[in-house]
Amino acid sequence: MAGAGLRTAAWRWLLCGGHGGQRASSSSSSCPGCGPPGPGVPCPGSPRPALTPAPAGGADLGAHLWARYQDMRRLVHDLLPPEVCSLLNPAAIYANNEISLSDVEVYGFDYDYTLAQYADALHPEIFSAARDILIEHYKYPEGIRKYDYNPNFAIRGLHYDIQKSLLMKIDAFHYVQLGTAYRGLQPVPDEEVIDLYGGTQHIPLYQMSGFYGKGPSIKQFMDIFSLPEMALLSCVVDYFLGHGLEFDQAHLYKDVTDAIRDVHVKGLMYQWIERDMEKYILRGDETFAVLSRLVGHGKQLFLITNSPFSFVDKGMRHMVGSDWRQLFDVVIVQADKPSFFTDRRKPFRKLDEKGSLQWDRITRLEKGKIYRQGNLFDFLRLTEWRGPRVLYFGDHLYSDLADLMLRHGWRTGAIIPELEREIRIINTEQYMHSLTWQQALTGLLERMQTYQDTESRQVLAAWVKERQELRCVTKALFNPQFGSIFRTFHNPTYFSRRLVRFSDLYMASLSCLLNYRVDFTFYPRRTPLQHEAPLWMDQLCTGCMKTPFLGDMAHIR
Repeated sequence: MAGAGLRTAAWRWLLCGGHGGQRASSSSSSCPGCGPPGPGVPCPGSPRPALTPAPAGGADLGAHLWARYQDMRRLVHDLLPPEVCSLLNPAAIYANNEISLSDVEVYGFDYDYTLAQYADALHPEIFSAARDILIEHYKYPEGIRKYDYNPNFAIRGLHYDIQKSLLMKIDAFHYVQLGTAYRGLQPVPDEEVIDLYGGTQHIPLYQMSGFYGKGPSIKQFMDIFSLPEMALLSCVVDYFLGHGLEFDQAHLYKDVTDAIRDVHVKGLMYQWIERDMEKYILRGDETFAVLSRLVGHGKQLFLITNSPFSFVDKGMRHMVGSDWRQLFDVVIVQADKPSFFTDRRKPFRKLDEKGSLQWDRITRLEKGKIYRQGNLFDFLRLTEWRGPRVLYFGDHLYSDLADLMLRHGWRTGAIIPELEREIRIINTEQYMHSLTWQQALTGLLERMQTYQDTESRQVLAAWVKERQELRCVTKALFNPQFGSIFRTFHNPTYFSRRLVRFSDLYMASLSCLLNYRVDFTFYPRRTPLQHEAPLWMDQLCTGCMKTPFLGDMAHIR
């Protein structure tokens, strides 16, 4: 037990970047349960690993730095506690904002990738159909047909500069993450990326995508259906560049986008799913369990989707049963989100049992009936469902969630299927060792940069190089080209910042709700602002602050 305690204390110490040895002035603050330590006296609850002392008179500083480096290596590899792996649960729900489900009376849902989760096998079908449309209807070169869908190329949340044919990953501060810019299927050198943007990695606000991810020349790919679109766009650009063919970047982008749109508009995707629902629809039983549980606890449910009724009806019959409409108080199809949330002009129209439009004026929204189009303002007037008593789930941060949170004060839940895979990667020993050593090495660099003699600068340069290599290795664990959808090397991604801004909760699938009581309260964890971090780090290093919450969540499947 004593060995485990030492390992845990060392783990916390490492996460702080190795702020051992010489203590900063903040160390004089009281440690809960230990009282204020005396000058130079460590807190009793904080075992400190023995560190190589600094040489007297500044002699042989290079050897001293490498000795500290080796001390840190031993700590990372010998004292990393086994329990740090598998801490995160892919079936958990994560909170950006405090929310009590006991206050939620009405639950709303999108359909695609929310109520209905689709298998990745759908993406090659979309890619191939759109590729063939480009060739047969838009008269693109036959040679494009040689490209097949690569599921490991792109990730969600990337930006595309139309005029530069550049697919790239941008962080929350509008900086391109170097090493993640591609033209076609080939990486663009960092120097060229910086040159393309006037000597900087920064993309100015006026060029960035607007509220719905569409800027004047840069578009953000925010939904899961955009994965085959990014892949096709990159393949077509790759073909033109590889064959030395001149092309207009804007025309190419629009043609690819239109071809992808045609796959949806012509109903091809709907046909594939309807023909083999067992293959394409995932977690159907769990969707039924979630809806039944909410209704059983007296909650009101509604559905607002852009998909057509016939497609939704067949999918819901497959997942829930022929009487699925009895679970919902309101069902709205072909809603035309996001304009559904902002445009007051489109009225609701009722559909009969065969899906044909009715002509009568809508004065109330009836249970078991199907409505098309409409707008949120009439929806609010007819239902009187307002504010934080409503929780709406969707997968698209812009089209599903942004307006509801910012304009109408609804609670929102984001469905992020990629979260499950990313958490499983984070839980691996390889990731934890790599991340811990990066943190420790960063702490060494920060503390030892005070040594500026020639030999020390060479050592620091070697550490900077190693740190960059480690970051690239960690990035490749998620995706070789673009890394994690949530982080650049250390900053949140542009996607991640929008996720925090537009969702109260986020999770891998609706089935995660089954792990919580219907009156459960979610509390976001207080994380330090940068000016608060030294205090937090000092407390963490003492071994007196325990990591909250994680152990309590171990029961979740």
